[in-house]
Amino acid sequence: SFAEVKCSLCVVGIQALAEMNRWREVLSWVLQYYHVPEHLPPKVLELCILLYSKVKEPQVMLEVGSSWLGSQANQSLPEFGSLLELYLAQVLLPLGRFGAAEELVRGCAAVDSERRLQLLGTIGESRRRWARREEETRPGAEEQQDPATETLLGVLSQKLLTMLTLLRRALRSMSNHFYLLPYKKMLLATFLLYLVVVRLDPASPTSLPFIYKLVQLFRQAWAAVLSPIHRPPIGD
Repeated sequence: SFAEVKCSLCVVGIQALAEMNRWREVLSWVLQYYHVPEHLPPKVLELCILLYSKVKEPQVMLEVGSSWLGSQANQSLPEFGSLLELYLAQVLLPLGRFGAAEELVRGCAAVDSERRLQLLGTIGESRRRWARREEETRPGAEEQQDPATETLLGVLSQKLLTMLTLLRRALRSMSNHFYLLPYKKMLLATFLLYLVVVRLDPASPTSLPFIYKLVQLFRQAWAAVLSPIHRPPIGD
C-alpha cells in the first residue's frame, strides 16, 4: 500500500541521513511527510528514538515520543508496548525524567496492571541508581577530611605557639646576654625538636600542609622574637 511504501522510503532516508552524519535533520525531514508526531509509523518512531539515543541527544525525542504514546489511536497498535518501553529506556530514564515516566505509565490504558507494576518498579530502580550516582559524584568527598585536618593542625599550631611563647619570654628576660646568639639556629633547633616531639615525618606527603603551616608560624615567631629585643649600647 501507499502507506507502507512511504514508511519504507522514510526508513531508507533516515538511514541515509545518519550515514552522511546529517542526523540532526532526521526528525524535521520525517515530519515534513507526516506533519504531526502522532501520525508517525511505529517503525519510523523506533528508528528516530534509537538514532537520537545513539548520538546522545535523547531530549530531541521528548515531545515527539510523548505525543505519539499519548495518542489513543496509537495505544491500540500492537507495537505500542515495545515502543513505550523503548521510550522509557532510551529517552525518559536517561534524562532523569522519572516523574514523567511514572505519569506516562499510569496514564496508558493499553498497559495491563501487571505490566504497569513491572514498569513502575523499573522506573523506581532507575531513580535509586540515579540518586546513588549523584551521591557518589557529588563534590566534597575529600573536603570531608578538611575539618579533621584543620583540627589537628590547630592543635599542633597551638603547641608550637606555646613553645615559642616560652622561648620568647626566656629571650626577653635574657636579652642583655642573648643578643650575640644566632637566633636562626636556635629557631631551627626548636623546629627540629618540635618535629621529634610530635613525631611528624617531613618526608610524608600528608605532612606537607603541617610543615607549610609550621614554616609560616616560625616566620611570624621570628619577627615576634626579634622585635622586643634590643641590643644594649656598646660599652654598657
